[in-house]
Amino acid sequence: RRPQADQSHARFIDPTSDFLTLLNLWNYLEEKQKDLSGNAFRRMCRSEYLNYLRVREWKDVFRQLERMAKPLGLVVASPSANPNGVHRSLLAGLLSQLGIRDSVKRDYVGARQVRFSIFPGSALAKKQPAEVMSAELVETSRLFARVNAAIDLSWAEPIAGDLVKRSYGEPHWEKKQGSAVAYERVTLYGVPIVARRRVQFAKVDPAYARELFIRNALVDGDWDLDRVDKRISAFDRDNRVLRAELAELEERTRRRDILYDDEAVFDFYQRRIPAEITSQRLFETWWRKARVETPDLLTMTAENLVDEDEVAPVAELVESNYPATWRQGDQQLALSYRFEPGAVDDGVTVQVPIALLARLSPAGFDWQVTGFREELVTSLIKALPKAIRRNVVPATDWARKLLAELSSEPGPLPLAATIAAAIQRLTYVPVSEQDFELDRIPAHLRMTFSVVDERSREVASGKDLAALQLQLKSTVRESVARASVTPRSNLERAGLTSWDFDSLPKTLDTKQGGNTIRAYPALVDDGASVSIRLMTTPEDQAREHRRGVRRMLLLAIPSPVSYVQDHLTHTEKLTLAQSPYRTTAELFADAMATCIDDVVGSCEVWTRAEFVSMLDEVSATILDAMFQTVSLLSRIITASREAEKAITGASNIALLSPLADAREQLSALIYPGFASATGLRQLRRLPVYLAGITHRIGKLAENLGRDRVWMSEVQTATARYELAGGLLPLAPDSPDPIVRARWLLEELRISLFAQYLGTAEPVSLQRIVKVLAN
Repeated sequence: RRPQADQSHARFIDPTSDFLTLLNLWNYLEEKQKDLSGNAFRRMCRSEYLNYLRVREWKDVFRQLERMAKPLGLVVASPSANPNGVHRSLLAGLLSQLGIRDSVKRDYVGARQVRFSIFPGSALAKKQPAEVMSAELVETSRLFARVNAAIDLSWAEPIAGDLVKRSYGEPHWEKKQGSAVAYERVTLYGVPIVARRRVQFAKVDPAYARELFIRNALVDGDWDLDRVDKRISAFDRDNRVLRAELAELEERTRRRDILYDDEAVFDFYQRRIPAEITSQRLFETWWRKARVETPDLLTMTAENLVDEDEVAPVAELVESNYPATWRQGDQQLALSYRFEPGAVDDGVTVQVPIALLARLSPAGFDWQVTGFREELVTSLIKALPKAIRRNVVPATDWARKLLAELSSEPGPLPLAATIAAAIQRLTYVPVSEQDFELDRIPAHLRMTFSVVDERSREVASGKDLAALQLQLKSTVRESVARASVTPRSNLERAGLTSWDFDSLPKTLDTKQGGNTIRAYPALVDDGASVSIRLMTTPEDQAREHRRGVRRMLLLAIPSPVSYVQDHLTHTEKLTLAQSPYRTTAELFADAMATCIDDVVGSCEVWTRAEFVSMLDEVSATILDAMFQTVSLLSRIITASREAEKAITGASNIALLSPLADAREQLSALIYPGFASATGLRQLRRLPVYLAGITHRIGKLAENLGRDRVWMSEVQTATARYELAGGLLPLAPDSPDPIVRARWLLEELRISLFAQYLGTAEPVSLQRIVKVLAN
């Protein structure tokens, strides 16, 4: 009962401190009544301004409630002042008066989406708690909540009981828990008292939870095998090996009609696992006992996953037509297959260890594996011009016919050249390798090369093997050096200034993973010294070793440069000072290298005895050779100055084109380092070529028309030369055909522009083209 003397209901129960004051008063009266007699207790009430009759009524109500609680099993606890307990008690009767604060609109959302604000006179008006309960809602200018208290919404769920409504969403599998879980939402009269709580989905929908377990854990393998006994999960490992083998069969044959989809795997487990198994824990408990009686119950066979009639004939051809390895010489490379149109590695991928990359030749890879060859030949036929293609239709039938004419193994020529020759032989239609538009060939019919390091991590990949070799050249050399270095074969050294070893092997083989890593030791010129390094190809070895031997000879021979300089004439000294070299010292160093290269020639120096013999031969001739070479360089520089003067003096707008051509010719002949780059044998012809430039410029005015015709012929020959990979000036270590064609271009100019000088050999455009074709 409420005291009649209180005039403000709101002040009596709001704020919370009034409840606590009332409880403390009750506890105080209880203690005093135990200690005092009846009259003394009545006098105390009067002295402390308490109405004794109201206190007796209060105690009577309490005793009545206490007697009524006993049949219900409710126990009255010891006296205390717990504000949360008071609020929970009040909440049982105010469940429909809850509210959650909307921080955007700054009001509260209550039952059935009613929106209200806290009454300004309330003690909570300024605090604005996140969750409140209210004794009453009064609508004046707006809907206000009066007599409020801050609460925790989690109190409402156990108090409300069946009044709450529960909904579930987002069921999913969680590997860490090993079970299916969902998110529960609990509302009371539309108020979300639990917004998002994770619960075990098996308690909500056991059938669907079981399906999620089978699909995710067993079919997709998304379950924690680290904490599972290996004997329990043995069936899963065996099944995955089987599925991987059958999937590999599809990837190789580029078909999707062999292996059944995941539904077949799901049905396999669905029929064998009991209905009550909904989680990994329950599965482990069941399978630990079941596998003792039926160990093969969950082990799949090919019959469960594939059509027997379909897979049998395909499996017989896989190993022969779609091999797992590719052999080239003594190297064996792993092949992988992928059937995903549009992917970078769609088709066949060759796994190339980086140490083997340099030795690998592109020859043969364009033939593809046998299983793809018919499709490849068909695509090649479709890539021919229409005038040729009309003779070999239908393309599929002709592809089979052409393949019947060829060997099953890749031939020495590219596949396009081989097919062109076969078409020409069968149809008498002229066809060449250049007629095929290779850009029209589907990407999956061109092999992908995946370069991997020692830890099988991909370093680079691509369709162009030559481009990969160029891109990774330095990395490959380091890898070969690491693979070839053993305690017995640590050849690499630096800082050598003399030949202090017996011999240098031409090759160094190291066995690794069934393959042979072959390194090519070479002497490398470091400038002031020589080092021994392992090269990756014979070409790199020959280039570097030749320079290294030259440097070793230069270090071993006393330099005759000072003696030669002292015996030059004043005119020769002035002429040499006008050379394109930065300093005279560089010119003499280059002349010295030219003389040594002329003596060494094509001789190979690999042993101490060979080096000593070569050292004696060079020492015996170096002084005379230097005098002759320096004299020759003096004449060349003089001739180049005359040619340059002639070009500069012929300033006429009508002669711009031939003058520009002559200037390009001169810059390709005379440049820093031209002596050793040209070689002593060809160096002797340079005065003739330079004289030819001077003669041409002098006759330009009277032979301008014929000069343009001759220049067109020279430009055609130069274009053919550059198309074959030649450069002007000549690139170091160019192939022999390129070197010969480069000097034939100069002889061609002599035969056209200065015939009176005479050529070193017969020359024509046709001869140059023939040399480049070799």
